Amino acid sequence: MTGWHNGPLLGFDTETTGTNITTDRIVTACLVHCGTGRDTATTTWLSDVDGVEIPAEATKVHGVSTAKAHSEGLPAASVIRDLVTELDQAADHDIPIVVMNAPFDLGLLEHEARRHGITPLSETAGDRLRVIDPRVLDKHADRYRRGGRTLTDLCDHYDVKLGDAHTADADALAACRVAWRIAQRHPQLAALTLDELHEQQTHWHAQQAASLRNYFTRAGKTTDAADVRTDWPLVPHQEDS
Repeated sequence: MTGWHNGPLLGFDTETTGTNITTDRIVTACLVHCGTGRDTATTTWLSDVDGVEIPAEATKVHGVSTAKAHSEGLPAASVIRDLVTELDQAADHDIPIVVMNAPFDLGLLEHEARRHGITPLSETAGDRLRVIDPRVLDKHADRYRRGGRTLTDLCDHYDVKLGDAHTADADALAACRVAWRIAQRHPQLAALTLDELHEQQTHWHAQQAASLRNYFTRAGKTTDAADVRTDWPLVPHQEDS
C-alpha cells in the first residue's frame, strides 16, 4: 500500500523540567523507528539536566527526580548532540519525524542545542526536515469534534494503546500510531506527498493558532492570546532569559 503512513516513521518525544521552551530542559527523550512492517527500534536518553533542579510538579508527570537525573543521566550536551544527529540523519533519508505538538519538542531542542554550542536541527537539516504532527492533522481533519486534543485524547479517539503515558518512549510510539490511524481514516491526507503534507501543516497550524488567539482575545484573556504562536514545526530561537 502506498502513502507516507505506510513508509518508515521516526517518533520523537521528550519529557522536560517545564513548559517554557526557552528556559526549561530536556529530562528524557525517545526516538522510535517504526513502519514498513519491521519491528520497532527504540532509543531513550536520560539527561543530567546540567545539574539544575527538576520541579516537583514535573517529577509528578514523568517520574524522574532531580537526584535520579543527576546520578544516572548522561551529560546534557551529549544527549542533545545525539538527538540532533539522529534527527538530521532521518532528514537525510527522507524519513518524517512524528512529534505531537511539534513546536514544543522541536523548539525546546533548538534552544537546548544553542545553549550547548551545538548546531541546531533547523540549520543542520533545514528545508530537508519533514514533520508529521498528529495534533495538527487531527484538528484539521476533524475540526469541530468536541473534547480535548491531548495525546491521551487522540489515543482514545483513534483506538490506540498509549501504555505508560508521559514517558517519552510510550508517547513517541503512540504518536506514530495515531498519525497512521489518522491517515487511514482520512484518505485525502494519506494521498499527500511528504513535501505536500509538511507544507500544508505549516498553513493549518497557523490557521489553528490564529483561531485560538482570537478565542482568547474575545474572552478577554489577553495574556494567553499573546502567548499563542503560529510558528510550525518549531518556534524560532530566542535568547534565553
